Amino acid sequence: MSWPTPGPETYASAGVDIAAGERAVERIRSKVRSTFRSEVIGDIGGFGGLFALETAGYRHPVLVASTDGVGTKAMVARAVGSYDTIGIDLVAMCVDDLVCQGAEPLFMLDYIAVGSLDDDQVVALVGGVAAGCLQARCALIGGEMAEHPGTMVADEFDLVGFAVGVVERDRLVTGERVEPGDVLVGLPSPGLRCNGYSLARRVLLERAALPLDGPAYPGAPRSLAEELLEPSVIYAPVVAKLLHSVDVRAVAHITGGGIIGNLARVLPPSTSAVVRRDQWEVPRIFTEIQRLGEVADAEMVRVFNLGIGMVVVVPRADAYHALDVARSSGLLAMELGEVVTGDGSVVLEPAG
Repeated sequence: MSWPTPGPETYASAGVDIAAGERAVERIRSKVRSTFRSEVIGDIGGFGGLFALETAGYRHPVLVASTDGVGTKAMVARAVGSYDTIGIDLVAMCVDDLVCQGAEPLFMLDYIAVGSLDDDQVVALVGGVAAGCLQARCALIGGEMAEHPGTMVADEFDLVGFAVGVVERDRLVTGERVEPGDVLVGLPSPGLRCNGYSLARRVLLERAALPLDGPAYPGAPRSLAEELLEPSVIYAPVVAKLLHSVDVRAVAHITGGGIIGNLARVLPPSTSAVVRRDQWEVPRIFTEIQRLGEVADAEMVRVFNLGIGMVVVVPRADAYHALDVARSSGLLAMELGEVVTGDGSVVLEPAG
């Protein structure tokens, strides 16, 4: 018995659609161009993005680079087929690390890996990245789309990025000038940003079996999917205003590790920070995760931001002005606590 002879193989038969990739590039071109700053040279489609840094405007410029991704928040986006805001999260994760060292975000590149390239999905993802770059005032100067058939299922994706900023060497924010008496100014986060989603999904979707299209919690004004896909606040523009308005001595981006883990990274070893938990209201989604998963308080503090996305350390004399600057930008900033003499630790005083 003879078997039919297979026809000639192609890249498409192996699961990679070059034509879809080309269509996606053409469709995102205008979105990417909308982010360009005057320093951007050329267009998308080259082998590398070009950015002409005008060094004449700096005395001793230092480039600051950061890379990050959106983690398993991508699984929530995929589950409901909503891809237009998660790119904002990617920008926030990258540029908000840059401003922690005083840098102005300049440009960004993204990388999208998919199981099968759907140009509608890619256009939505890149559209979100472009929207985030516009908020952050940085240029999206390049990126990559890669199909991984056989390693990722058709609608699966991963989204990561890389950002570069610049700061004068003598304007670097390192935390070394932090001293006892300084004030902790908190910038609020209405949602999880991109951290703790593995635990959140396990509790809400697996253990509690809550439907994504149902209310986020009893009486919630929006669905669980909308709650979990709340776009990350991009703090870079507000922190930039603070850097030009007050004496910013340290900035901590509250991501994985929570307030304790991230604030400790910017404290001199002879100081400690005291954070008063009654100074802000923890968003309901966090209390629901804790309640439904019987998650220990220490674990919640270690995994989630609990409603604080950024902490800025300023001298006591600048505290009120710092609060005014942040609030005038639309963020309900609050005084979280202060720096004291200590051992580099962060203490969270219990609410009440």
